[in-house]
Amino acid sequence: MALIALVGCGGRDQPDDQRLHQDIVNGTSGAEVTFDATVLTEPAESGGHERFEVKDPAGDMLEIDHNTSLAPSAPIHASDQIVIHGQLYIDPGPHYGVHCTHAATSSGCPYPGWLEFAGNYYE
Repeated sequence: MALIALVGCGGRDQPDDQRLHQDIVNGTSGAEVTFDATVLTEPAESGGHERFEVKDPAGDMLEIDHNTSLAPSAPIHASDQIVIHGQLYIDPGPHYGVHCTHAATSSGCPYPGWLEFAGNYYE
């Protein structure tokens, strides 16, 4: 019943891997995305962010910038499967990434985000 209530009240966004891929193809920087990913690199702390590379099911490679001053670090390692909810950015190159993976919003992050790993949310 609790699951039905959570889903009925909106709950969390479900992964839409194809939408992420289309946003990348279309160059939709700033899109709010939720997708499945495989962690490719060990997370590294840099400037208050946990940074790591992931690959989505379509084969797109993205950098994840998880702000550890606003959200707890996720205990992930290379080859782990995770779900990511945040904001897509596209830098020149092109270089794809996702940031705003924290519940606290700011002027640059209008929507709350999160990382889900092993049934736990890091937001």
